[in-house]
Amino acid sequence: MQYIPNILFAIILIFGIGFFIKNIKKIVRNIKLGKDIDRTDNKSERWKNMANIALGQSKMVRRPVAGILHIIVYVGFIIINIEVLEIIIDGLLGTHRIFAPLGKLYNFLIGSFEILAFLVLLSVIIFWIRRQIIQIPRFWNKEMKGFPKNDALYILYFEMVLMSLFLFMNAADLNLQNLGTAHYVKAGAFPISQFIAPLLSGFSEATLIIMERSAWWIHIIGIFIFLNYLYYSKHLHILLAFPNTFYANLNLKGKFPNNKTVTKEVKLMMDPDADPYAIPEEDPNAEIEKFGASDVFDLNWVQLMNAYTCTECGRCTSVCPANLTGKELSPRNIMMKTRDRLEEVGDNIDKNGEFKDDEKQLLNDYITPEELWACTTCNACVEECPINIDPLSIIMEMRQFLVMEQSAAPQELNMMMTNIENNGAPWQYNQQDRLNWKDEE
Repeated sequence: MQYIPNILFAIILIFGIGFFIKNIKKIVRNIKLGKDIDRTDNKSERWKNMANIALGQSKMVRRPVAGILHIIVYVGFIIINIEVLEIIIDGLLGTHRIFAPLGKLYNFLIGSFEILAFLVLLSVIIFWIRRQIIQIPRFWNKEMKGFPKNDALYILYFEMVLMSLFLFMNAADLNLQNLGTAHYVKAGAFPISQFIAPLLSGFSEATLIIMERSAWWIHIIGIFIFLNYLYYSKHLHILLAFPNTFYANLNLKGKFPNNKTVTKEVKLMMDPDADPYAIPEEDPNAEIEKFGASDVFDLNWVQLMNAYTCTECGRCTSVCPANLTGKELSPRNIMMKTRDRLEEVGDNIDKNGEFKDDEKQLLNDYITPEELWACTTCNACVEECPINIDPLSIIMEMRQFLVMEQSAAPQELNMMMTNIENNGAPWQYNQQDRLNWKDEE
């Protein structure tokens, strides 16, 4: 009977980690549905970006209030979870505070965890106030309804409960240590929970043990639930921010990639010795390259990883000039819709063993041409994103599909391209009239 809690804990541990690994494999598979792209150049710069942006939070602090609060939560999340290692060992072996023999170092660690837990709790409450009381506009855009809106709140509530349980558990533990209860070794420093402990001093030893054990179990089970909730949540960026910043585009933001197929055709047209009727020496069975993107399969794997990494913070949309002037475009929504479509494709594969045509695509079913053509290509969204997500690259590839595959550019753009073709300039006048301006007084 005495080993039942240990066996139960082992089952919960195996199930929690196993389910997490299963979902991570799904995400990796879905990301690999994208086209291949080489982002392994200039590795020193990439490591530097990851260290500064993902680890150092350098772009977060551009907005100091949110940035500093986020750093507190981020550091707290990383450091406090070191204590999870002790909880896991205690749960498997039936011990209690197995690292207590570390002495003063252990006291320092527990004291640090408590201070961080209190700061995290305070920061999360401020985040909640910013969302629900102050109602900062970027958290209330039209795409932030239903689950996207509630998701952020769920995480805040999760963190409030986990930090409170940690402090409550320590407060009960401190009382039991002072009572000299067997199994509760006198260890640890409790700079925060020492103020909670007196509130529990009136309870009996048996009741305190129930309180401490209940808080311990709920705390660790809550951590496993939180871990597996990440798959469904925008907080997946906790894990993906690191590879996302490493594989981000290092080119200047105003530089757009050339389409190799288009370049090849233009060179053929410009070559006076080229035979336009010559049969190209290529594999006749080779699939003709599609211009641009109409679905997630046409995007590259980095763009799909961007979609999964999006934090839905809305910083991109809050600086988008198209959105600020009332246009339909929201860069955040572009990433959210791309992720939604990718998840739908993944579910299709899970159900059928392979992707079966569902007569849907990212373009039109999720993202409208009106959104795409509202973009000014100013790169403000890319510059503002705290983890180097690039909504513009997806917008441009879908625009390319509209123009080159469907001839569906807006009338103004078609007129400009016709003028360039006929007159060598965007304006509708004859090339011979170009220099007439010099004769005007």
